[in-house]
Amino acid sequence: MTRARTPPRFVARTLVATFATVGFILAGVFVVITLVVRDRVRSSVVERLETGQQMLSTLEQRRIADLQSQAAALAESPTIKAALDTYRAEQRADSAQRRDLLATVQHGVEELGSRIRPDVLAVVDARGVVVGVTGRHAREWPALRPTPGSVVTGHGAAFRVGSAPLQLGDAVIGTLYLAVALDEAYAEQLAAVSGARTAIFSRDAIVATTLPQDAAAEFTHEVAERLGAAGTVKLGGQQYAVRRLFRENDAAVYTLDSIDAAAAPVISAALRAIVGVGLAALLLAGVASLWLSRSVARPIDMLSRSLAEMTASRTYDRPVPLTGSSREVDALAGTFNTLMASLAAAEAETRDAYVGAIRALALALDARDPYTAGHSERVSAISVAMGQKLGLAEADVDVLRLGALLHDIGKIGVSDEVLRKPGALTADEYDLIKRHPAIGARILRTVPFLAPHLPIVELHHERPDGQGYPHGLRADEIPVLARVVHVADAFDAITSARAYRPAHSSNEGLAELWRHAGTQFDVEALAALAAIVPTLRFEDARIDTTASALVVMTRP
Repeated sequence: MTRARTPPRFVARTLVATFATVGFILAGVFVVITLVVRDRVRSSVVERLETGQQMLSTLEQRRIADLQSQAAALAESPTIKAALDTYRAEQRADSAQRRDLLATVQHGVEELGSRIRPDVLAVVDARGVVVGVTGRHAREWPALRPTPGSVVTGHGAAFRVGSAPLQLGDAVIGTLYLAVALDEAYAEQLAAVSGARTAIFSRDAIVATTLPQDAAAEFTHEVAERLGAAGTVKLGGQQYAVRRLFRENDAAVYTLDSIDAAAAPVISAALRAIVGVGLAALLLAGVASLWLSRSVARPIDMLSRSLAEMTASRTYDRPVPLTGSSREVDALAGTFNTLMASLAAAEAETRDAYVGAIRALALALDARDPYTAGHSERVSAISVAMGQKLGLAEADVDVLRLGALLHDIGKIGVSDEVLRKPGALTADEYDLIKRHPAIGARILRTVPFLAPHLPIVELHHERPDGQGYPHGLRADEIPVLARVVHVADAFDAITSARAYRPAHSSNEGLAELWRHAGTQFDVEALAALAAIVPTLRFEDARIDTTASALVVMTRP
């Protein structure tokens, strides 16, 4: 007689169901976390790389300008000019005399180089022949006049150059070149500024890089050319985001950041946390399967719904609610919340890094003129105090704080000759400087999270009477935050000194601004300024003794 097969015991079925449910939940959570982490890290890496690229482009332009200025100064050396002129005049001398003349030129170049210790300092005669060269990388310098441009390539090397003509009267007798080698030190400097890896190509070969050795071996000229100006590529087993900084005269510089390296620590931590929680849950299921059959199903279902809602709505900043009826499931939810909080903190740190970089750029902009040093910081502090006095929401005060710091960021597009001009501006110069709000807004639009600050940067020179710029808005058409920054900007300007006039006191500044209340300046903002001026304190400057031009007079 055959015994009828009986279904598994309820405990066994409960244990199997519990194991399957817990395993499914853990796998789902890990998949969600992996997808979220990879998506966020990829976006963060690309944005960070693009921000770093913008900073490096600005720094490279300044480096070129500095080299040109230094080369122009060195080209005024009377010793070099005299030696080169004598060499030119004695073209028909015998070989021994010509060698002596070349030695004289070389000695002059070396003497000049000993004072500045350049990578390369070279003098080329009017025929394009190098007649004198010195510096740490003199051997790599090309033997003939280099191809015109800010970057030249030599014997397995690339250089950032500045040049200036050597003139005697109206005659050009040669050219002086001052060059910085695009070598390992240069690559490390770029990497330090951008926070990313760097690779420098010269004539289809890498001459300097901060990439790991296996990645550098795979990042060939052909790979770089296929990528173009931007893209992603797998090098040394890792996915890299790549941006080309510049390419000129057989030289190219790239910045790279590993997406996998950025995501790996977070994913690894998530995996360890999920494995730990899973093992604990499975052990508990084996000991109390009957209890789990009644108490775990509902909490797990609640957690599954929360995760599904989070994935569907993409609201990752809201914590998964705890059930209160299952310690294990609540531990899982707590671990997930901790992980998501860590991701949010990492995102906040990335945002702070962006803000820090832009803040440094704003400070560097102020530092272009010693009379405006600290201006953006002071305007930010004054604006925040005014906003608090007006009773603005904390979120608006935070927008005001950074927006005021960035209000003059567009002046990066205005030349020093105009910004630092000691006298009155011409009409054309005034039109040029009036473009800085629009330039600043265009710069900030490239960083999505700075969108709330755009109205401050673009509209802080609008006036209640409609005579401001760039749009001629009137009264309430102007956002209140832009009105506040307009008043704070004007107050710091009038109470700060310039080369052409002393600073006004706080009382004088307030009186002058009140004379234009309702026309140039918002009345409520002026009242808030008058209320907070006695409480203002600065560690680096005093409001009554630091100076600048009166906004209502000639300067924006």
